[in-house]
Amino acid sequence: MSMHQFATSVVQRLVDAGFIAYFAGGWVRDFLMQRPSDDIDIATSATVDQVQALFPKTVPVGVAFGIILVIEGGHPFEVATFRKDRGYTDGRRPTGIDPAGPEEDAQRRDFTINGMFYDPLKNQLFDYVNGQQDIKNKLIRAIGNPHDRFLEDRLRMMRAVRYATRFDFPIEPSTVEAILDHASTLLPSVAMERVWQEFKKMAQFAHFNRGLVMLQELRLLPTIFPELKDLTPEEIEKRTSAIPHFPKNTPAIAELLELFTDTSLQGLLDLCEKLKLSRQEQDFVRFYHHARELLKMPTDWQNKLELIEWAQFYANPSTNLCIEIFAAHYPKEKKEHFLQEHRARQLRLKKVIERLTTNQPVVRAEHLIQAGIAPGKKMGTLLKEAERIAVNDSLDDPHLVIAKLKASSLWD
Repeated sequence: MSMHQFATSVVQRLVDAGFIAYFAGGWVRDFLMQRPSDDIDIATSATVDQVQALFPKTVPVGVAFGIILVIEGGHPFEVATFRKDRGYTDGRRPTGIDPAGPEEDAQRRDFTINGMFYDPLKNQLFDYVNGQQDIKNKLIRAIGNPHDRFLEDRLRMMRAVRYATRFDFPIEPSTVEAILDHASTLLPSVAMERVWQEFKKMAQFAHFNRGLVMLQELRLLPTIFPELKDLTPEEIEKRTSAIPHFPKNTPAIAELLELFTDTSLQGLLDLCEKLKLSRQEQDFVRFYHHARELLKMPTDWQNKLELIEWAQFYANPSTNLCIEIFAAHYPKEKKEHFLQEHRARQLRLKKVIERLTTNQPVVRAEHLIQAGIAPGKKMGTLLKEAERIAVNDSLDDPHLVIAKLKASSLWD
């Protein structure tokens, strides 16, 4: 069975038990826009307790807000009870909820294109917010009063930009006006982790660079990054113009760093801390900064680097991605020359790179022990120098490398 069939079976079981149940939100939007989607949420008149009684496998992810995950055929489906919210005080979540029907539930959602329901059993659309018309008109419009929608959850201002750039839809004027009025309140109402997740979602689709320009125009970007407040949208557009040419597997943080091209490593690490990035993302940023500093060096300076330095650079798993990213900034002819230069050097150093990535140096600790060197700091220094000699002098015999080591001042 497909994801759609499993989701339909969930709806069928709820309906058989006497409840209303529909597909809701993003899947309905994508269905009407003829876009593939397996992200199926379900809205129902059943309460959480009633849903739990019907399905053997459930996960209580948001019981206080009437939300539970139903696991069917190994697939998780978010099942939410139709509700109306009592009010918001923190710009994020309601103070409480009350039971409601589908029409009332639709009114509390964010944008008209996300506020529709679909009955997969009867193939019937329920549109209480004119979402279908806004899809036809290619508009992003907040449901009801946009000021109320953004005060309820200020992250919706960023979502408006995400949908606008993803679908290439303009944001309708009253929704734009409300964003401009409330942009400065995005923080601290919204946790930075949620802001970063929104950036990551935006970066999954085309036109992320246009999204960053729009965020600047709507005063959201300088709210998040005050250091960008004096930049014009045109400058943001210039800084991010290479993003559409980046490799498809480029992480969101690399695209966002186009806004901070002259920032020091410490400044970038401070940015990582601010955005609450994962350790893996922070490690990438460190290497990305190193790659940027290395690859922007003049050619004559690069030629003075020892082969061991290039080999260590190429041995990093993020190297080729970084090279492709930086190549995207060059015009076609210069880009190809840049890439060919690195391909040629990597081919020349292929065996060395393989040794470094598999941690198989020419000279190992046991070789130095046999030569009379005791384990300790000196051995560590000699091992590093041995690998440098092996690479720079193209040696793969440990005895020849050790002979050169013995002739150096480090051996004494």
